Amino acid sequence: MADDRSTSFEDSLKRLEQIVKALETDDTDLERAVALYKEGRELVVRCESLLKTAQQSIDGVNAPPARPPEDALDDDEFPA
Repeated sequence: MADDRSTSFEDSLKRLEQIVKALETDDTDLERAVALYKEGRELVVRCESLLKTAQQSIDGVNAPPARPPEDALDDDEFPA
């Protein structure tokens, strides 16, 4: 699942929670635990990337409008 780039944040987080629960049980053998840990790390990276993208979108919406430079000429200031 960690390789699927179309997986939503919510689905990735849900899978991550399942992995944590599986790793917390005493009956997970070492090989399986390592595989789960690796998948979990990939999901963490994916979730962090999705969160960063969402934050950038929010920052873009909240950014003040761009102002022209102070020395820019107005349309009526062009030489005739």
